[in-house]
Amino acid sequence: MKVVITGGHGFLGWHTACRLRALRGVEARRLGRGEQEELHASVAEADVVIHIAGINRAASDAAVQQGNEDLARELAAAVVAAGRPIRLVYANSIQADLDNPYGVGKAAAASILRQAAGEVGGSLADVLLPNLFGEHGKPHYNSFVATFCRVVADGGTPSVTDDKAVLLLHAQSAAQHLIDAMEGACDVQLRPEGELKRVSEVLSLLRGFHELYERGETPALTDPFLVDLFNTYRSYTFPQMFPMHPQVHSDERGDLVETGRSHGGTGQAFVSTTRPGFTRGDHYHLHKVERFFVVRGEAEISLRRLLHEEVVTFQLGGDRPGFVDMPTLWVHNITNVGDEELVTMFWADQLLDPVRPDQYPEQVGREGAR
Repeated sequence: MKVVITGGHGFLGWHTACRLRALRGVEARRLGRGEQEELHASVAEADVVIHIAGINRAASDAAVQQGNEDLARELAAAVVAAGRPIRLVYANSIQADLDNPYGVGKAAAASILRQAAGEVGGSLADVLLPNLFGEHGKPHYNSFVATFCRVVADGGTPSVTDDKAVLLLHAQSAAQHLIDAMEGACDVQLRPEGELKRVSEVLSLLRGFHELYERGETPALTDPFLVDLFNTYRSYTFPQMFPMHPQVHSDERGDLVETGRSHGGTGQAFVSTTRPGFTRGDHYHLHKVERFFVVRGEAEISLRRLLHEEVVTFQLGGDRPGFVDMPTLWVHNITNVGDEELVTMFWADQLLDPVRPDQYPEQVGREGAR
């Protein structure tokens, strides 16, 4: 299946491309702004186009409305030029119900795309999404959650000016709704549900996360929303918070070091040995919280954000025991770079489910990541 994502390098576009890769094995063609020629060529070969590109802010309200309509017209022209049935999935907003420039523009875009799909015998899934949050959102742009996470992770104290209740949906859940919508053949309008949270409640949770996590402790992760919010917060602490080196307690018997402290929820720990020159890992997770704690030997831990090229590397040794936590949606591995056996303790917040292990293979050093 050939899938094109407009706005593919943005926040939701990246999350959707990552999820398609993990769960469907699909390498989506991700398009950014200004790729007009690429848009027509890509749509001409596509089975599905997921339209995420949009305008949230501009110099004027009129530009916001017009910008969203223009992006839809550009895609509509490419669909009509393709001259064959195409499934369109539109990442719309619940604000399309409102009489504001953004909402009017998003609603008009849905009508433009529906008409274009009809002209070629295709169909449109109009997915009205609530407020989104998730890993690597852009502060002061994508959501208040991204802004709060950035400030809290940096040790700041954000304030709440409008303590309203907001319907929140994690970007990976939104991506799944878009992916599910690819399967239909008829025009539909979908309204994914979210979690209704007050702005002050979200900030309180983030502050609680930070108070514990800066000491290397894991907060109570007792429901999916807390896991998603914690993973969102964690994405703003990496890589500057790591590695961490907890206190070593020594006496005549030997050494004792605390490798982790969890305040609630499930958890699983195991210890492995790795021979010199061998590597473990080379995979990534969508939701799992995972810790690599080097107890003995010399290790190199390498990580790469999915669909990116830059590799972050940490050197850890048993002479100063320490750990690095694996961010979600980052490919990671650990290699024994010493001459002796490497002893590593691993901890995850999930009990291993062999059917759904939330583990997707990929090499950290993959060539040509884009």
